[in-house]
Amino acid sequence: MQRLFITGGTGYLGGELVRQAYAQGWQVAATYFSHPPQVAVDDARLLWLSLDVRDMLQVEEALDAFQPDLIIHTVFQQSGPDLWSVTVEGARNVSAAAQALGIRLIHMSSDVIFDGEREGAYTEQDAPSPVSPYGAAKAAAEQFVTEHVPEAVLVRTSLIYGFTPIDRHTRFVLDIADGRNTAQLFYDEYRCPIFVGDLAAALLELAQGDYRGVINIAGAECMSRHEFGILLAQHHGRDPAQLSGSLSVDSTVRRPRNCRLDSSRARQILQTPLRGVRTVLDSHPATANE
Repeated sequence: MQRLFITGGTGYLGGELVRQAYAQGWQVAATYFSHPPQVAVDDARLLWLSLDVRDMLQVEEALDAFQPDLIIHTVFQQSGPDLWSVTVEGARNVSAAAQALGIRLIHMSSDVIFDGEREGAYTEQDAPSPVSPYGAAKAAAEQFVTEHVPEAVLVRTSLIYGFTPIDRHTRFVLDIADGRNTAQLFYDEYRCPIFVGDLAAALLELAQGDYRGVINIAGAECMSRHEFGILLAQHHGRDPAQLSGSLSVDSTVRRPRNCRLDSSRARQILQTPLRGVRTVLDSHPATANE
């Protein structure tokens, strides 16, 4: 029985990783910080740990006590005063401890590490060129992992969405459609959204192999934030006409516009399907009550 350590086990991706890994028979230790698990499973195969990844001593003690075969590091902070300390220093602490203890590491990164100015898709060979504070933090975390844990896996992914529970991207769209938010969705920002179940399954499959280095794992379809919003609104029984759009290029804040990821390498080495948004939505029962 392999032992898996998941940071951010109560986060959106982390929670799905816990569910799938537990179902597959892994011995799992999952961490939380501000959001304790809602349901504590009374099972020796699932251990919940309160952990602040910014505290190196806590990280070292937790890993040394559990002795995992693998760490999947999902913790991040997207904005606010703790952006750098959680996203960068947390990644440094986890990766440094993994290296010192000889534990394999899968580190989660993002497509927003790029400036988004190219026309085509970004491959694993492309160097980060961030234009946002969050992108800069994720790029810095990547750099530390690359330099200090050369055998680690760095997974660059895109917008993560799902149904149970609804993800924050979908909730944002539904709030606009229901009149609780007046924000606009960009016509000229392109991403490759990935279903959380597909991403978690791909990560656990990746964990069974010996891949090392950067790998892109994103959905099969590239679409604008506005198009993505339209599809989500329709699927959840909302009127897509309520979603207005605008151009990111006209925004006062510089944002990466084309964050398309080339995931052909992942499709070559993994059996897990990395489905496009339409395929996922077509396979999931529609509901108007969410």
